[in-house]
Amino acid sequence: MEKIRSLADQIRAELGKPQPKDGEVFPKVRTPTSKGRSVQRTAKELPDIIKAILAYDNSQNKKMVHVRFDKGTVDTLTKFKMATGTDISKFVAFSVKHVMENFPEIKNTIKQFIQNTDL
Repeated sequence: MEKIRSLADQIRAELGKPQPKDGEVFPKVRTPTSKGRSVQRTAKELPDIIKAILAYDNSQNKKMVHVRFDKGTVDTLTKFKMATGTDISKFVAFSVKHVMENFPEIKNTIKQFIQNTDL
């Protein structure tokens, strides 16, 4: 009876495993070949943006936001998840953080709104 584990326990154990280091094989990152088979890729072969997404840690994020995407975007996100093994919420969290850091005019707009709001 002690060997029976809940799905949550299995997920926690999987999340606690160390992440592959540079040069190691990512078991879930596969590239399809022309014959329909897939080939494992090493971290050195991955584009820098995918390395950054894989390295992004959103495990401490507890807030949830419900977002809506069009069908094409959802299909692309699902395929990205299958290709890299990256969770969609991790991809979205990374993307939003990246946009906020690289486009300061978004934060400036928010600051201006706060300054113009009467309490």
